[in-house]
Amino acid sequence: MQMQFDGQQYPYASRRRVVYGRRGMVCTSQPLASQAGLQILQQGGNAIDAAIATAICQTVVEPTNNGLGSDCFAIVWVKNKLYGINGSGYAPQNLTAEAVRAAGHTDKMPFRGWQAVTVPGAPSAWAELHKRFGRLNFAQLFASAIDYAENGYPVSPIVARFWQEGIEALAPYKDNPAVAPWFATFAPKGVAPRTGELVRLPDHAKTLRLLAESYCESYYRGELAEKIVDFSEKTGGYLTLADLADYRAEFVEPVHINYRGYDVWEMPPNGHGITALMALNILKGFEFDGRDSVATLHKQIEAMKLAFADGMQYIADPRYMRTKVEAMLSEEYAAKRRALIGEQALLPEAGKPFCGGTVYLCTADNEGNMVSFIQSNYKDFGSGVVLPGYGINFNDRGAGFSLDESSDDFLLPRKKPYHTIIPGFLTKDGEAVGPFGVMGAYMQPQGHVQVLMNTIDFLLNPQAALDAPRWQWIDGREVWLEDRFAPEVVEQLRKQGHDVRVMSDYTSFGRGEIIWRCADGVLAGATEQRADGTVAAW
Repeated sequence: MQMQFDGQQYPYASRRRVVYGRRGMVCTSQPLASQAGLQILQQGGNAIDAAIATAICQTVVEPTNNGLGSDCFAIVWVKNKLYGINGSGYAPQNLTAEAVRAAGHTDKMPFRGWQAVTVPGAPSAWAELHKRFGRLNFAQLFASAIDYAENGYPVSPIVARFWQEGIEALAPYKDNPAVAPWFATFAPKGVAPRTGELVRLPDHAKTLRLLAESYCESYYRGELAEKIVDFSEKTGGYLTLADLADYRAEFVEPVHINYRGYDVWEMPPNGHGITALMALNILKGFEFDGRDSVATLHKQIEAMKLAFADGMQYIADPRYMRTKVEAMLSEEYAAKRRALIGEQALLPEAGKPFCGGTVYLCTADNEGNMVSFIQSNYKDFGSGVVLPGYGINFNDRGAGFSLDESSDDFLLPRKKPYHTIIPGFLTKDGEAVGPFGVMGAYMQPQGHVQVLMNTIDFLLNPQAALDAPRWQWIDGREVWLEDRFAPEVVEQLRKQGHDVRVMSDYTSFGRGEIIWRCADGVLAGATEQRADGTVAAW
């Protein structure tokens, strides 16, 4: 399928332009990681090899948002078929609601410490993806990451900022024996690295070599697993050797809806990609008079709130969901929800969205293969728990569980939590258009909706679709708008009942990448002005 767009820049666009290539492309939020993936393509690897190598590299060059203890999801287009892989982990056998409450967390799950840690899924997903689709030697995919970890890399501007924020967020936990190694690993000088400062992560390099040599088996059934469990036992953790040994990332079927002739694909629960699909299902019943009109923004925000109200209520580990995905994505249900949208802002019940620590990347090669890949620790650097001497920074995905026994997402051993990271993919008439994604926890489905509507409804090119001003629904009637929206638009939204906050810090509104396939197999790529990203093309 050839993607068509008008080629124009958005009026408020950055100086970035769409990047074109023919033989391969890698888009990420970190320039060195993009180059690492491109090198794999140039060495004869395919888009899957490139995606894995890029993801591995990002654990080193962007440790503020992901790491060696992350989860990941991916949607892969190979030989005219879509595949999904769920690289999210489950709660350890010993992590129960009673154990969490006994640790002093009575109302909700914490973000820090061992109570927040689920079995990391990313290393397993790298291996499983490569076994099924990879071409180059697996160890070859680690070369750039090991080089940067051992010999150093200059920190990019947004990463430097997030690093400082991570130090501030984890400072209260510095005396926790499980968190103390974080400071030895990521802040040995006591301060965050400055933009352009050279950083070395030798512990990461040691672990990356073990993963490369063992096809990631060491992490789950070898030396690394033993080290992880030993540290867990000594510092009040819950992980056991069986928790790690029993885990493998699993292939799943992506889910989709049709939006104005395009099929929009997301990962099924336990991820919240269906939140974006529910919102688009509602919105496709409206006509829009312009990208920045009050009527358009109002309908988008209201649809998003309704979708989140359902998502936060029903999304969980699919084995425990009492409401079926098919019912949530049905045309009949979308019509019922659409009928609730009027002229005034609604007040649906839902959670409190925020932006989290995530990396998104997409790749394409000249054989037609394409990958949409997302990897994350969750909030800031994650749980703060770091395996000393190995640099494994564990996720805090356990914070996605509920302590309410009536919730489908109630914490149980070996259960997967509600997950916020979502890769997206677009097809039309059974052919690939391409991968897309927007990082940022609960901003992600909101970013997906806005970027896709910019593309499909308003015909913006991929860079303009990413550059356009964004909104983010927060809670209740509270909505944040980037300060690039016209003042009269802000004022009218307030008159319609929205509690609008105008924001000058754009990093709260997600960071995304896109690759669209155009005529003659030409690839059109774009990456965020809200991040340090780069499109590497060949």
